[in-house]
Order: sequence, then structure tokens, then C-alpha cells
Amino acid sequence: MRVSLVSPYSLSTPGGVQGQVLGLARALREIGADARVIAPCDGPPPEPFVTSVGPSTKVSSNGSVSPIAPGKVAASRTLEALRDFAPDVLHLHEPLVPGPTTAALLGSDIPAVGTFHAAAASRPRPYRYLRKPAKGAANQLSIRTAVSEDARRTAEEALGGSYWVLPNGVDVARFAKAAPWPQGTGGEEPPAILFLGRHEPRKGLGVLLDAFAALGSDGVLWVAGDGPETEALQALGVGGVVWLGPITDDEKARRLRAATVLCAPSLHGESFGMVVLEGLAAGVPVIASDIPGYRNVARPDLEALMVAPGDPESLRLALRRLLDDPGRRAGLVEAGEQRAAGFSMQRLAERFVTVYEAAISLGR
Repeated sequence: MRVSLVSPYSLSTPGGVQGQVLGLARALREIGADARVIAPCDGPPPEPFVTSVGPSTKVSSNGSVSPIAPGKVAASRTLEALRDFAPDVLHLHEPLVPGPTTAALLGSDIPAVGTFHAAAASRPRPYRYLRKPAKGAANQLSIRTAVSEDARRTAEEALGGSYWVLPNGVDVARFAKAAPWPQGTGGEEPPAILFLGRHEPRKGLGVLLDAFAALGSDGVLWVAGDGPETEALQALGVGGVVWLGPITDDEKARRLRAATVLCAPSLHGESFGMVVLEGLAAGVPVIASDIPGYRNVARPDLEALMVAPGDPESLRLALRRLLDDPGRRAGLVEAGEQRAAGFSMQRLAERFVTVYEAAISLGR
């Protein structure tokens, strides 16, 4: 089976959709499918099986920035790549975001599976402003899938149609077997709290900094990533914070393995908690905001401690609880590893093969 997975977002920029596209392609290839990826890239393609359609343009969306390639050049290169590869089926991630996915959907008659990632709080512009043409484009899909019930409801309310819910996957072995990041040079290492994400209001980094400042811990807070809030948050001068900046996927896995606690304090706008799932796979205790996207992955007090979003005091108490209780941390890790196994990327790839076969049978 030849499968073209298409991403509207640049693979040079870390992101949930990009990670799913590349991870699923790798897993499909491991089980024998000829899976290739078409996407924008702002530099060399990250894998030999990736075809770049050129650089991206950064567009503001949902309080964040999306690196997309909506121009004619990207569309032309997308269709050229499809002609050269002649796939049996397309897998279009966020099929209505302008760029390679819409070009593949509207410019070919290849059977197409569309995966919708966005939930209501992060509903993309085509849903809101281009409802009629968006519905028409969505009707070209052979099968529609969504990464969560929230994403399904969002797409269903805006576009109609029916959706198969297939949650995102994680490469369990890559996170579980990563070598922990070295913290020091001998002696007892201080506890490390890890934040992964873009520094923008909805990710809740400011809330975490408030909680950490009041914690009174001798630990360290690792802050990965950057964004529009970085300078202002650094100017707060909270002690014990190590500003890592953007990190590679390899360093992310190793930091997760070394961390005492992963903290995901987002306020809203998460359709699926990939950062939480990666933490569970890496065997790190997780504290997360109690929002629907994170509940899709971890169950409160079973695989993660969950706190009210935007509440620094609740977050501080949860951090104190885990830092002071090794037994509780161990219990969360054990349950989390079992939970992550149910979201393995290999299992997701096997499920998508069935979806692809159905799409090929149905046609457009």
C-alpha cells in the first residue's frame, strides 16, 4: 500500500500535528506500508521519506503561530509529488488548513482520509470564516477521523458528516529507552520540574512560574521552548529557572527521562494532550491542568495529578505533594506507563491501515 501523509505545517517547527505525521509515517513503514510525507520545510527535510514543498509563512492563529505554506508554489509542488508517487490513498492532517492538504484534496481524485486535530477553543479559521466552502471541501474526503471526542464535536458542529475517533499515538520505545539528561557532576541531584511548550498565554507558563516561586524548593525548573512571552517572563527574575530555549526531539526525550515531574499547565485550547502522553511514555510523574484535552490522555489521580487551570496555589500544592512523596510518584509512573502502551504509534498505524483500506474501497 502506498500512502501519502500530508501536513499543512512546517516539519522544521516542533508541533503536535507535525510529530504525529512523522511518527505515523515511521510506524507505517515499519509494518510494510510505503508511507511518504509531503509538507513545508524551512530547511532540509527531517527524514528521507519527506518531500518538501518549500518554506512556510507564519500566521497567527488561536494565540499561537502556525507555519503554513498557502501559496501556489506549494500547491504545485504538492500535486507534482503526488503524480510522481501515485499513492493509493491520501492521509490529510488538518485537511482544511490552506496549503498542501487542501491542494491534495481539491487537486486530485485520490481516495482521502482527513484527520481533524483542533478542538472548539482552537477552531481553525476555515471553520469560522469559510463555513460553506469548507463543508464542500470536507465532502471530498472518503473518511473523516478526529483525534478526540472534542475534536470530533468541533468538526461535526462546523462541517457535518461523521467521524472515526482515533487518538494520537506515541513512540513508546523512543521515550522509555532515552538516556536521561545529565543534571550535574556527582552528588545528590536536585529535583527537576520540566515545562515543554510555546511561551504564549494559553500554555500557562506564567502560572507555573508563580507556583514555582512560592514553592520554596531547592529544585530546578527546566523551561524548554520560546515564544512571545519569553522576555517578559524571564524579566520576572524567578530563581531556580533554567531557560533552555528550543530543544531537539532527542533532548526532549532525555529531559523527560531525567525530570522529577512534568508540568503541563495549559489554560485551554488543547484538543489532545501529546505532551502529557509523552511524559507517561517516558516514565515521569505528570501534573496537568484539568482540561478536556488532557483528560483524553490521563485520568485524574490515576495517571496524573490534575489541578484547576490558571490556579497557581493549586499547582504549588500539587508540586509540593509529588516532590515530597516518592511513593506517589512511583505509583503515577507505573500507571502512566501502562496507559501510554495503549496509545502506541504501532497500534495506531495498524488501525489506520484498516481505515486506508476502507477509504480505497469507498473512493471519493
